Amino acid sequence: MAKRKNKPIVAVVGRPNVGKSTLFNALAGSKISIVKDTPGITRDRIYTDVTWLDMTFTLIDTGGIEPDSKDIILSQMREQAQIAIDTADVILFMVDVKQGLVDADSKVADMLRRSHKPVVLVVNKVDNYQAMLPDVYEFYNLGIGDPVPVSSVNRTGLGDMLEIVTSYFDKENLEKEEDDRTRVAIVGKPNVGKSSIINKLLGENRLIVSDIAGTTRDAVDTELTFRGKEYVFIDTAGLRRKNKIKEELERYMIIRTVGAVERSDVVVLVIDAQDGVTEQDAKIAGIAHDRGKAVIIAVNKWDAIEKDDKTVYRFTEKIRNTLSFMPYAEILFISALTGQRLPKLFETIDMVSANHAMRVATGVLNEIMAEAVVMQQPPSDKGKRLKLYYITQVSVKPPTFVIFVNDKELMHFSYTRYIENQIRETFGFRGTPLKFIIREKGEKEQ
Repeated sequence: MAKRKNKPIVAVVGRPNVGKSTLFNALAGSKISIVKDTPGITRDRIYTDVTWLDMTFTLIDTGGIEPDSKDIILSQMREQAQIAIDTADVILFMVDVKQGLVDADSKVADMLRRSHKPVVLVVNKVDNYQAMLPDVYEFYNLGIGDPVPVSSVNRTGLGDMLEIVTSYFDKENLEKEEDDRTRVAIVGKPNVGKSSIINKLLGENRLIVSDIAGTTRDAVDTELTFRGKEYVFIDTAGLRRKNKIKEELERYMIIRTVGAVERSDVVVLVIDAQDGVTEQDAKIAGIAHDRGKAVIIAVNKWDAIEKDDKTVYRFTEKIRNTLSFMPYAEILFISALTGQRLPKLFETIDMVSANHAMRVATGVLNEIMAEAVVMQQPPSDKGKRLKLYYITQVSVKPPTFVIFVNDKELMHFSYTRYIENQIRETFGFRGTPLKFIIREKGEKEQ
């Protein structure tokens, strides 16, 4: 049995204004810019990677818009809690010491308790520990364990909180014993035909499909065998209620997508041929790119398009322009309705999955780099020229390379891209991003 290292997901749930965003920013620190600078990623900070001691996890903020009435707040919190229960390994339930225990907190606590997921109760805004301790004790009444006092603004108590959060990771056994089945996340906007594709592959209506956007109930893992090989398809869930406000729908979709992408090796982004490629598609693609996954773009409902000899070319150009940050992605034109090119989907999944896990010998890499340097001189600045000493591949999924140079400042993005293109020219690496880490010679491992 192979071991799969899953990055744990921690979701934050809580009423508006209890300080979820402040906590988020305090934990994310400077790392938040990674999320912001990835093309296609939503500008508001829905998720980020947090590293504490030797553990890295994905922190998700489930909080949507801030409604004004108490009833709406409760229904929204229930929605948030449900999303956290569906997607997270550990749930961070945040309350506010200054507002005290509120009815909505108790109702959500009941829901979280019934889920049997680990819940860490965080009492925020405890700016004066001694004076406020009696108020913190009040939250024992929620019946979900010891309240952990923190102050997001002053950044106090966060270490204790993280220690408790990460203590659940081992218990959850996040290094799951698994076989080597390829895990495929089917992602995309609501109603592009994600479930229909899986149904067609299965040959049975196992997932509920209807024409109302967002009707798939929950993330469903579907085991599938094709030509004797086993796959696990992770379908990203829709939403329970249909009367969602648009931004909120989008936020929830992104949270669910992060969860599914995190658990997958290959991401199939389904685009509706009739809608064309949209900004929302770019956001979802940005998540897969950000997480370093192999990517296939499946243009569904292709049977419904009037075509001439240039249609595929024009559509491909549009995708390449809108998703310019992932030129490596494979593109397939399919139809879940007719089954057109669905067998090709499996072949493509196998190919990109193999590329995602490919290793290249150090000797060969250094030959490619030496040739590249001869063909195109490295840049120089103020009389100092960049020297590339050595390249080696340090990991897979995605393939990650370290290049040792004399001066990191001189290694411009464009020259890294040039080296990447030379490596791709030799080995293809179709469908997978490549990651490059630039180090100065003699620099210690970080």
